[in-house]
Amino acid sequence: MGPRLSHHWVRVALAISAVAGAALGLSACSAQQANNPDVVAGKVLFVQKCGACHTLSRAQTKGVVGPNLDEAFQQSIKDGLGRSGIRGAVHGWILHPNSQSVMPAKLVTGEDAYDVASYVAESVAKPGKDTGLLATAVKPAGAGKPAVEKAGTLQIDADPNGQTAYVTNKATGTAGEITVKMNNKSGVQHDIVIDGKGKGQIVANGGTSQFKADFQPGTYTFYCSVDGHRQAGMQGKLTVK
Repeated sequence: MGPRLSHHWVRVALAISAVAGAALGLSACSAQQANNPDVVAGKVLFVQKCGACHTLSRAQTKGVVGPNLDEAFQQSIKDGLGRSGIRGAVHGWILHPNSQSVMPAKLVTGEDAYDVASYVAESVAKPGKDTGLLATAVKPAGAGKPAVEKAGTLQIDADPNGQTAYVTNKATGTAGEITVKMNNKSGVQHDIVIDGKGKGQIVANGGTSQFKADFQPGTYTFYCSVDGHRQAGMQGKLTVK
């Protein structure tokens, strides 16, 4: 939702935008939306659209391109900024990001923007974990079954829902020539890389990233080289026997 800033200036910017953002957010949304935000949908959209860039503990996102939202709001909450003020600030930030931001304006709009803002406001800088429907709204990143090489091809797809993860963080293969292949159905750009073996192209929206290399028995790390994605946890282990 914006470039990385010092925590001090993030807090200043958010505090200033809270008043204007709250007014903008409430004027742009119906009374029904204001009273009945869908925070479950908001969490799903936040993970898909924002998690690659932002850390939010309760959403289990670890993006590092933009501000850590828990840290950004922590002091403001201590200083008395209410959850409704955070909701307004985030909603305004989504629709009208800073002109120097790497985040495109209106990444989500309408009810979706309000749902995302409501989830962030409810969750940010709050200890513990989500419960109830929120706890199961998004599958844990990389929790799929290990990928297994078949006939010389090892397919490790990107998470189709936009999480900064592959569908699994474990893979196995047999020594010899292997084509490492990743399909990416999401709109978030990803690739797949193994140092010393190869680097697939960066793709999105149904693209395929792949490379071919000869593998000796051993353990290898596969990861996404897009800025901040490996740091956010998009990596795994390949065991070749």
